[in-house]
Amino acid sequence: MVYNGISSFKLHWLLALCLLIAVGPPGAAAQERPSVDLPILFDTRERIARPDLSGIVRLRFLTTVDFPPFNFIDQTGKLAGFHVDLIREICRELALTDKCQVQAVTFPELEKALVDGNGEAVAAGVAVTAALRERFVFSRPFMRLPARFAVAKKTAPADETAAALYGKRVGVIAGSAHQAMLGTFFPRIQPEAFPDRAALFSAMKDGKVEAVFGDGLQLAFWTNGTDSANCCRLFDGPYLSELFLGEGLAIMVRKEDAVLAEAIDHALLALSRNGRLQEIYLRYFPINLYGG
Repeated sequence: MVYNGISSFKLHWLLALCLLIAVGPPGAAAQERPSVDLPILFDTRERIARPDLSGIVRLRFLTTVDFPPFNFIDQTGKLAGFHVDLIREICRELALTDKCQVQAVTFPELEKALVDGNGEAVAAGVAVTAALRERFVFSRPFMRLPARFAVAKKTAPADETAAALYGKRVGVIAGSAHQAMLGTFFPRIQPEAFPDRAALFSAMKDGKVEAVFGDGLQLAFWTNGTDSANCCRLFDGPYLSELFLGEGLAIMVRKEDAVLAEAIDHALLALSRNGRLQEIYLRYFPINLYGG
């Protein structure tokens, strides 16, 4: 899955994120932020050696500005987001903070900028594909975006499992990976395809379908944002599938810089173990994509 280009939905997404971070969920000021069980991407017994990085003079990470909440321009005009904070933590873990830089380019420029040597790594939501693996090296994934169901609050099934949706109409975007995933994972659910996200969400609000199935990140921000008018909530899941949803979010480097990818893997493993990866997640995802 590749996220690129600016859209009105991304703007709504960013506004919802800012609001949630600013005010938090009800009672947030009076309690600690909840922990989140992120999908296990590193074996706790695994060891990834830290390569010798003494020859690195400068480490420039390339990203974009139009992939909220991963990369965006904040209210002060500065580049911010999950990827930006993750880059800082990776650099700190590798003791390269004074050599690290973050540079924003447009999404179509990322590959060329990397190939031309205008950066050493890309952290911008690039989908890992077989074609790209022939030209680049990827770090281990640090996050997988799940598929989720959403249901209307007023008519939510009593049973909190997908089995409660068997035989019912569940909306999905036509031709999407989520439509294929829904048919494979839940053949007893009656899918109803819609041409785009706006039509899908409108059908959910108007009660034309009993549920929708799609990208968990988009559904999380929609159900908790103003556009949904508090009609709906996440239901069951999460559902992860490399076949349908890809390998997850990773960092891309040139093939000749494979040692750098190993170093990034070393840092990601450390951040996963010491809890800092979860801290960054909670900073930008106040809504739990992986829970209720």
